[in-house]
Amino acid sequence: MLSKDTLDTYRRMTPGERLTLTFQMIRENTSYLLEGRSDVVDRRFELLRRENDLRNARILAALAGLQSRSSAAHD
Repeated sequence: MLSKDTLDTYRRMTPGERLTLTFQMIRENTSYLLEGRSDVVDRRFELLRRENDLRNARILAALAGLQSRSSAAHD
């Protein structure tokens, strides 16, 4: 979990600054992601895919919940 100060700093960034930070993190960490035997690297990326899919599913479920509550409130 990120500290409140870190989150506040991130929220104050412009979209361009966030994108720059993202690219910097990718550059700095790509070598670590690709390090090791091919089966280890494959498992690492599969884990990342599963985590991303789960996060995206939760976001979509939350958005669907908001939409259904909004529709119910307008009926």
